Amino acid sequence: MADNAAETRDQRFDRGLEILTRIDGEAGQRVIDSLSDISPELGHQIVAWGFGEIYQRPVLPPRDRQLVTLGILTALGGAEAQLEVHINAALNVGLTPEQITEAFLHAAGYCGFPRALNATFVAKKVFGERGLLPVSAPETGTA
Repeated sequence: MADNAAETRDQRFDRGLEILTRIDGEAGQRVIDSLSDISPELGHQIVAWGFGEIYQRPVLPPRDRQLVTLGILTALGGAEAQLEVHINAALNVGLTPEQITEAFLHAAGYCGFPRALNATFVAKKVFGERGLLPVSAPETGTA
């Protein structure tokens, strides 16, 4: 029975690691690696549960999951390091810089300008590193 449980644990981890690598690339692995000397179990749970169980569910595609994640991290505040990883992930799964900045603008009405500004400045850093600046302003439909 213990071997079966270990196998299931390992299988979830392997599945999660494949998804994490596909979505977050090296940034996700760096987060897991940074936990190895302080809380390897937290790293394991992020991979096995967060990605191997939750992220792989079929109801929401990765693009939508990242959009939800960006909104939640913006609302939480103080999660700029995680926002950096997930802004990169959002770009990796097909969100555009315009869609990401629009999500942060939208969040300002629900969680305030300071948190929306913090998220936008993290996006500016990520976009700059990826050569995606300047971000063009979308048409508003108003005159």
